[in-house]
Amino acid sequence: MTSVTLLLAAGPATESTLLKVLIQLCLIIVAARVFGLMFRRIGQPVVVGEIFAGLILGPSLLGKIAPHLSLKIFDPTVSPVFTMLAQLGLIFLLFLIGLEFDFAHLKRNARASALISIAGVVLPFGLGYALAHVVRPFVEAGIDGHAVDVRGFSLFMGTAMSITAIPILGRIMMELDITRTRLGAITITAAAFDDAGGWIMLAAVSAMVRSAFRPIDSLLMFGETAAFALFMIAVARPLLKRWARWALRRHRGELDLNALAVLIVVLFLCAIATNLIGIFAIFGAFIMGSTLSDETEFRHAVARQLRNFITAFFLPIFFTYTGLRTDVGTLHSGTMWLFAAAVSAVAIIGKFGGCSLAARLGGMSLRESACVGVMMNTRALMELIVINVGYELGVLPRSVFCMLVMMALLTTVMTTPILLLLMRGTELEAYVQQSGFRTKKSRAAALTGMP
Repeated sequence: MTSVTLLLAAGPATESTLLKVLIQLCLIIVAARVFGLMFRRIGQPVVVGEIFAGLILGPSLLGKIAPHLSLKIFDPTVSPVFTMLAQLGLIFLLFLIGLEFDFAHLKRNARASALISIAGVVLPFGLGYALAHVVRPFVEAGIDGHAVDVRGFSLFMGTAMSITAIPILGRIMMELDITRTRLGAITITAAAFDDAGGWIMLAAVSAMVRSAFRPIDSLLMFGETAAFALFMIAVARPLLKRWARWALRRHRGELDLNALAVLIVVLFLCAIATNLIGIFAIFGAFIMGSTLSDETEFRHAVARQLRNFITAFFLPIFFTYTGLRTDVGTLHSGTMWLFAAAVSAVAIIGKFGGCSLAARLGGMSLRESACVGVMMNTRALMELIVINVGYELGVLPRSVFCMLVMMALLTTVMTTPILLLLMRGTELEAYVQQSGFRTKKSRAAALTGMP
């Protein structure tokens, strides 16, 4: 069959769908880059701008002021296409996060960092779990008219409150040039413990929800997940490491097309494995990445091949579609806005309070403890993954999804400016001044017309 025949066989319906997808992709990618750069200029992570782009293009703004235009551009009939693209993007992203996960952090400053991490998980989880029982009667309708399961809802609320986003925190710390300070090392190590614990917690909660809280099914999922992880560590890891070194030797430190194809297939097989187990495919991608995290040359070669395309194409779809899913209109009463404020307050008090208290009890000064608490309160990427998983599982209704997105944005946006205020008199101050961050921020403010 010739290419022309194939095009004719596709028919006008396929072309019409393709046109809608292409228009949305153009809008999403352009809006994500524009808003990402705008927020980057004022000292905020790009992800915050990408989510704001989705909020503006979605039902929260464009859908309110021009509903017909919004419906025409973001035709719901092609939403499944973008859901799949976002999930594919997450698979690649989690592979890269696993690949860049620095397990050496878990060995350095282990005791102090572990205490901070534990306090920063237990307190916010407990507060989030308790708040869920207060909020639930007001969001009883749930998703598509189905009642919200109190156990799944409470567990996801607790998990969402407990997360620290180490990729975003790491970027902020690199921008401020504080990664090599004592406080920076302790915080990033605590965040690494938190991140590792967060994935385990998310996998466990997902397994329990998917098994409908049947103990035997839940235990079976836990056992299969542990067996898969052990297989990847004991059997697949040595083979993958040998293959990675061989692939790099063949092409002087670069991956050729065949090696890249093998890597993608193995990545998808790992994602398929955890999907078949009953937890999300992203966990398989993360586990595979983490098995190769100590292969520095391979990590750099993969980043050169994949990072830019994933960052420019897949991630804007995920972050912007998170914004498109967020409808501020679901907070339709003063009570719902009060709950939205309570969600953010509980998240901040739990994480900031728990981590600061643990740091203070560990012998740090008041300002140092507060700096650790503020940095650990950064959520962003990890938070968005958790709440999207909860939404896909049907345990987070749109109103609570909106509350949690707002909390993720707030806790990420507040990190840098509050840290700059609290760092005075600590070891961080000299490093930040040497980094030139304030100068760069002032220059950016002048360019954007901000005070």
